[in-house]
Amino acid sequence: MRRKVVVGAGEVQQVAAACARVLRGVDVTTGEALGEAQVVERAGWLTTLVGDLADALMREHWNEADLAQLASGVDRLGVALPSQAWMALRRLRWAPVVPEGMYVSDRVVRMVQEQAGRVLRSAWWRARITAAVLATWPADPERRTDGEWEALRAVLPDDGGMVASGVLKARTRQIVAYRARHGSLPTGLTECEQAPRVGGQALLAAVDKQLATLERCDQDPARYAVLTVRLPVRPDPVSRADWHPVRLRFRLPPHVPAGAVLCPPTLRIRQGRLLLDLPYAHAVPKTERTGHRVAVAFDWGLNTLLTGGTLHLTDETQPRVVTDGRPLFFRADGVLARSDRLRLQGEHLHTRITALDILTTSRTERGLPPDPWVRGKLAVLETERERVARKRTRLNAHLARAAARFMVDHALAAGASVIYLEDLRDMEARGKGRTLNTRLSQTVRGAIVTHTRHQAAVHGIAVVIVPPRGTSKYCPRCLTGFRHHRAPNDLRSGWAWASCPNPACGYSTGRDIAAWQRIGARGLTHQHTTRLDRTSGTYVIRTVVEALDRASAVHPQTPDRTKSGPTSRHPVPGKRRRVPAPPDTRAPAPAGTTGPGGKRPAGRHPTHPTHRNQRRRRQQAPTTIGTPTRPHRPGGARLGAGFHRHAHTTPTRTPRWPWPSPPPGPSRTPGTTQETQAN
Repeated sequence: MRRKVVVGAGEVQQVAAACARVLRGVDVTTGEALGEAQVVERAGWLTTLVGDLADALMREHWNEADLAQLASGVDRLGVALPSQAWMALRRLRWAPVVPEGMYVSDRVVRMVQEQAGRVLRSAWWRARITAAVLATWPADPERRTDGEWEALRAVLPDDGGMVASGVLKARTRQIVAYRARHGSLPTGLTECEQAPRVGGQALLAAVDKQLATLERCDQDPARYAVLTVRLPVRPDPVSRADWHPVRLRFRLPPHVPAGAVLCPPTLRIRQGRLLLDLPYAHAVPKTERTGHRVAVAFDWGLNTLLTGGTLHLTDETQPRVVTDGRPLFFRADGVLARSDRLRLQGEHLHTRITALDILTTSRTERGLPPDPWVRGKLAVLETERERVARKRTRLNAHLARAAARFMVDHALAAGASVIYLEDLRDMEARGKGRTLNTRLSQTVRGAIVTHTRHQAAVHGIAVVIVPPRGTSKYCPRCLTGFRHHRAPNDLRSGWAWASCPNPACGYSTGRDIAAWQRIGARGLTHQHTTRLDRTSGTYVIRTVVEALDRASAVHPQTPDRTKSGPTSRHPVPGKRRRVPAPPDTRAPAPAGTTGPGGKRPAGRHPTHPTHRNQRRRRQQAPTTIGTPTRPHRPGGARLGAGFHRHAHTTPTRTPRWPWPSPPPGPSRTPGTTQETQAN
């Protein structure tokens, strides 16, 4: 099913992907109804055949010369290569070798060449990074000097400043490990690494309707689609008669729009299931690089994974950045704790598997047969390790999608056109203690940014990455260096709380709250420096102009609520407990009796100890996040409690008044707006 997306004014085409599962099929040639097991078996023969041929083709051309030839974009005669990978490999006459006696159609060969060509093209970037590291090999690989870093950045491909330092250090460690094994430096990437394996999958995007067709179901086109593909009836087909067309009817995921254009899917087998990675294209509003007036910004954390808020750029001659002063929180401490428990369990299983592998290897070296009991235990432990890894993968994926949805929902509620996030690709979990290093390395920031960019593009909201340098170090109101300590009333050294030493400012707040204000102000005042990173498709601000990071005028509109003394013990009018209640003057009690005002209430209505309401309350105040007082029960994640019992977010709400905020005055309600750092 191939047709173009109708794009209107101010719209662009977005390509996304959805995963669908095939439960049954029909053999068109024989009319036989196929169950899920039979469909998985036939599709598995196809994916195994394609994967084996693609692996052999990549091993044949895994060398620096062939990678450079494919990446050059021209063939041996100087003619430009096509953009399709399979057509480029055919122009270069790189074809897989089909085993003798096996029949493989030309369309299947296309899938093999497309799969191998994509992997080989993607390896060229890594090859250039490795070549740059080897060309500027430092005297001490563990610690480069500033001059060595500048020399390395100068020879990196494209824009060297966009390559994360973590990537360069990982390549350096890889080369160091190779030198330790062989005693010399490698010549390039192909000598450091073996040819990658593509795995069992079949790319139907490289074939035409003679092998596969895709269309929406006539009875219910919004919910179902039909894929007709030729699958082998045996693992080693010897003739064309061994390839039968099979009609696969599957349900479309609910997030696929009814008017989206369906593209040819990718077939893959996972855990005994046939899954279809279904791309679809639809029109979405175009995101703008500049011209933003309202934005939301977020700062990364650990227990509080995201802390953010809404900011607005005024229309004055010299614009200022103001905020409503209401922070947003996404706390995932319970989810991260579960992920950490799964990590410890996986490490324990890995240790036991390694010990049993040593025992098996020692028996083999001594000429003894492997112990059947040890082999059986190894199989059980490896299966359990895979299950734990899948649990961690699913939990991280759920966390990334939930965090992205949280940011996009708040951007929509605030009417923002951009989301600002800090760039933490270069942050390394080193020198911060064993526990903190592990927690930092287990975060899924990259996956959250990817999901956020995808979900925000549907609504025309841009996602911009901002340099993080100095966002937590300086005051967002006056840019004075913060003093960091543990708490407002605990001045010992720490990082949870920040206070401004400037007497004219005196701003005191949480470290993360100050950081998101600086991130948002930096993004709004550096809009003209925003660039599009072609490799990731994300808007980035690469450098910070010091002149734009300075405030021209600061007029705080919110009274300082810093706690500087003990809380007053005087009762607040209207908040006094009425126990026992005062006499009811409207209905006096009869003579000789006691009125209702002199009686204490009987207390809470008793409930059954095992009674649990099906709809869990979030236990959140409008601006705070509560933690359940009951012990953690995994079965308690019901409707209204989120995807995990211990994931708490600030409720989404619309602003109390439209921007710009009303000017300060004597009738102003306290706690409404505050001004952050301006341009």
